[in-house]
Formats: sequence, structure tokens, C-alpha cells
Amino acid sequence: MPIQSPIHSDNYPASFYHATAKELFQHPRLEESLETDVCVIGAGFSGLNSAIELAERGFGVTILEAKKVGWGASGRNGGELIRGIGHNIEQFEPSIGKEGVLAIKRMGFEAVDIVRERIAQYQIDCDLRWGYCDLALKPRHMQELEQELTELEQLGYPHKLKLLSKEQLPEVIGSERYLGALSDMGSGHLHPLNLALGEARAARSLGVNIYEDSAATEIIKGEQIRVRTERGEVRCRYLILAGNAYIGAKLEPHIGGKVLPAGSYLLATEPLPQALCADIIPQNMAFADMSIALDYFHLSADNRLLFGGLCNYSGRDPKDICAALRPNMERVFPALKGVKIDYQWGGMIGIGANRMPQIGRLPDSPNIYFAQAYAGHGVNATHMAGRLLAEAISQQAERFDIFASIEHMTFPGGPALRSPILAAGMLYHRFKELF
Repeated sequence: MPIQSPIHSDNYPASFYHATAKELFQHPRLEESLETDVCVIGAGFSGLNSAIELAERGFGVTILEAKKVGWGASGRNGGELIRGIGHNIEQFEPSIGKEGVLAIKRMGFEAVDIVRERIAQYQIDCDLRWGYCDLALKPRHMQELEQELTELEQLGYPHKLKLLSKEQLPEVIGSERYLGALSDMGSGHLHPLNLALGEARAARSLGVNIYEDSAATEIIKGEQIRVRTERGEVRCRYLILAGNAYIGAKLEPHIGGKVLPAGSYLLATEPLPQALCADIIPQNMAFADMSIALDYFHLSADNRLLFGGLCNYSGRDPKDICAALRPNMERVFPALKGVKIDYQWGGMIGIGANRMPQIGRLPDSPNIYFAQAYAGHGVNATHMAGRLLAEAISQQAERFDIFASIEHMTFPGGPALRSPILAAGMLYHRFKELF
């Protein structure tokens, strides 16, 4: 039987990532009162990279994590490192202008470079591999990929791109399901929990204090902010809220109502024979199709297929992740029919109404910053968010202000109403895909 991972436990889910974690470290619980320049709530990618960027600039930083480093989406996600930030950026031109739209597109390239450079600088062993494909399921998807290729070339994207017809697909994938693809050698895949754990080690090396099992219970605003936990308190000049789908409206209503948690799920097969791996994914790339409820997948370092999808907006987790995901996997790769599944797990991602990351500061407290709502594309965008937050706190807010100028809707009603509203909206978009 595959391991059925508890999704909402205080411990790490029993995922493939946790089973192969390389830098697990027991951080203390906060049991004192202390003072620092910047307090960060959340030890996922956003919080860790904000801390690294700030510590590199000379700030004293303390991170408070309610669970464990990388416990949330940062340590559970599909592990795909893909260029770009946000969706349909042109829609925001009235508020940020053409230059703002162009700046965000370029930051979508820089975001991947930050990950690349951080891994190299701090020697993080996280199975980074380059190569990624967007997969077309419909003729209009191929048209969109042609437009994407043209735009990337016009923007001066520095990595190799190739538009693949159906006849050329066997170069990258052994599946009859798709009509074509756009390959990108500047995107790829990695082990996300090992990246987060390595970044925690990097933060510690820079003097950042990390406290686990230390949920923030109250924020007292003012020129000097006070953040209380069950057993301690942090006093700081600046505060960063980086809890994403887990931040909750109770702790900070202004941002808690703008992001909805949505479930996403993965499974990992048993290690596959090398010849089979070469048949299904000959260049060891990562993949995602172009549907709203997309499938995404790649091989692990030990030749397992990691297959994800089944994005769930209802607030209810599937009773059996393997039973729900296996048919999708076998539809993509019939050769894997009946293969043993060793791990299955899931977690919550944060989604906003416009699917653009929310990066800004609280209107009533300009010394409190936030970053959240990456809509399932957070591995690179979180790293860019960390840099933007550090720039803003360092009084270099030009790029930060582009994101802060974008308005984000607060979902109506409480949590019980918000999930059905999102589910209905996504059902509408999936219905449109049929035509």
C-alpha cells in the first residue's frame, strides 16, 4: 500500500521529499522576549529568502514558523522551477503601465536566476535539473505557445527554446496525449524541501534566528511592532507576513481575506527501470500541460515518476490521493499502468482572484509587509518576492511598488463561503476549456 500522508498534521507529511530530506534541523521554540530589526512570519520560500536577502544587507532577522521549515507548500509542491510570474500580466497595464508590465515579465526571468544563484552560492544539494516543457492539448494551445515563443524571443530570453510539433514530441516525452510543446532549457525541476532546508541553513549562516513550533498569535502594531507567540514575543521595526495559504484572516484580516487555500496533490512511483525512464522522459525534463486543472510531472533523482495535479478548490481533500491521481498518470503514460505507488501527499497553495502574487504592505501599518498568493507557481516567484521585500525595507522600493500598485479583491464572506465561490469560478473556467 502507498503511504497515505496526513495533509494537515503538525509534522512533515510522509512524502517522498521528507523521506529523502538531507538537511533536517531541529530549530528551537521561541520561549523568550527578544528584539530584532525584522521579524518574518513563515519559514517557507518567501520567508527564508526575505531573511537571506535582508541578512545579506546587514539586517538582524528572526523567523517565526508555526510548524517546521518548509512544512507548507514550499516542501510539498511539484518541484518545478518555471520562468514567469503571474498570469495575463497585460490586464494590469491600467494600474502599472506598459513599463510595469515589462518589468514584471523580466522579473519572471530574474526569479529563476535567483534560485540558480542561491543554490550555487550556498552549495544546496536539491537535485536541480534544467529542461521544461509546456504541453499542448488543443490546437489553440499550440497557437498560444507560438505567441509565447515570439514574445520570449522579443524580450531577449537568454535560454534555448524550441517549439515541438506532435511528430517531434518523442524527443522529449513518450506519450501520445499531446499535440505539441514548447521546450525551455532555462526552466527545470528540483527537490523543493531540500531547497528550503538548504536555504534555512544559509539563513542561519548569516545570523538569522529561526524558531519552529512558534505560531504568531497576535500582532500589536506601531512604530515598534510586537509579535506574540504562545511562549514568547518578538519586538521589531519591520514585520513580513509570509504564511501564504496558512496565514489566516484572524491574524491579519486585510490579507487573510485576499487569498484562498486550494489543495494540490502528488504521488511518487517506485523507482522505475532506466530503460523505461528513457522511453517516457528521455531528456529528464519537467512537464505541465496547459489545462486549468493541469497535470505536472518529472522524474526524481532515483528514477521515480513524481506526478501531480488534481487541484481542488472545494476545501475538501480526496479520501485516496492515489486512487484519484493514478488514472491521470496512466492516461499520460499507459506503460505505467499498475506500477507501484510508494508515496502520496498533498497540501495547500494560495490563490488570489486575479492569479497575480500579492506583494505589498498593510495600509494602516507601512512597516508591515506581505507576500502571498502564488497560484501554484511559487518556487521562483517566492524568491523574487523575498528580493523585492528586502529592497523595499532597504528603501529601494521602485520594483516593489509595481506589485504594490496592483489591487487585489477581498473574497466575500468567511472561509465557509469563500471556497465554494472559488470552486464555482474555476468550474466556469474549466467549462470554457471545452470550447
